[in-house]
Amino acid sequence: MKDLKTIVARAPFLQSLPDADIDCLLSIALTKAYKKGEPIFSEGEHANGFYIVAEGKVKIFKLSIDGKEHILHIFGPGNPFGEVPVFAGKAFPANAMTLAKSTLIFLPREAFVGLITANPSIALNMLAILSLRLREFTVQIEHLSLKEVPGRLAAYLIFLSKEQKNDRTVSLKISKGQLASLLGTIPETLSRIFTKMSGMNLIDVDGKQIHLNDMTGLAELAEQGKI
Repeated sequence: MKDLKTIVARAPFLQSLPDADIDCLLSIALTKAYKKGEPIFSEGEHANGFYIVAEGKVKIFKLSIDGKEHILHIFGPGNPFGEVPVFAGKAFPANAMTLAKSTLIFLPREAFVGLITANPSIALNMLAILSLRLREFTVQIEHLSLKEVPGRLAAYLIFLSKEQKNDRTVSLKISKGQLASLLGTIPETLSRIFTKMSGMNLIDVDGKQIHLNDMTGLAELAEQGKI
């Protein structure tokens, strides 16, 4: 694992901060180790701080009344999570659990609020990441309410291609069951759509490697929302 200073400096809302500010942040940070499948916090729990993934992978999810899980986000190294309710002094609106053995950096609420009060540059960067999260939720709601599953999958593959900086092949970092939950569907439906998209020569599926054969076709599918 990279040293904590390097990991913290990579977090989106802390990028471009001078070393002195990063050192101040590390002075209040706590490191916590988690096993795979270990809960981090539960919906309704008081938000007494937030986290940055140092190593591993974390899912943020909601549970329906009948216990069905819907994944909202999956975060890897360098990504913060749980930060939104911290500033409002409210409870966590969802659950968090590790998807792999993970090391997390915990930033206590009171200490962090005091830190950003004295360092406006951190506060401005935090506003930027919160605005980005709001935009992500807006796009997610649009996809779930207006687009059918093929469009959601196409949009997700395009997102991965940009994130992984590869317009030919992307790698799924999560299981297809978790991907189905993230896209608001079930594994059986997702498998059928992968098969249809392969038959249309939009993609080829090789385990967790997805070859993107037709980026224009994927973009059209993402826009139209259905096959």
